[in-house]
Amino acid sequence: MQSLTLPRRIGANGFGKAVNFAIPVALAALAASAAYAGADTTFTPALTKFTDFLEGSGGKIITVLSLAGGLIGLASGRFSLGQVAVPVGVGIGVGTGVPIVTSVVTAVI
Repeated sequence: MQSLTLPRRIGANGFGKAVNFAIPVALAALAASAAYAGADTTFTPALTKFTDFLEGSGGKIITVLSLAGGLIGLASGRFSLGQVAVPVGVGIGVGTGVPIVTSVVTAVI
């Protein structure tokens, strides 16, 4: 069986490939409009409510429930470092994680 070989295109050198790539990129750059990421306030009420919940009584409830789960695991007779580390991590995450995540998201946007 013969193999089919396609003829080589004339002008398919590096410059031609660069032009074929640059033209669509230039058109897209010229057609693009400015994006204002920080101007949208669609989810601000939900974000505020959720943040207040985690930084307030909701975060304390989550931490206490996690600690209770760790204590129940310890009382059952099987000791694991995770039963102590997870509640501590949850408490730290709820207490300091929300401001950290909020500042990171604000800085990125």
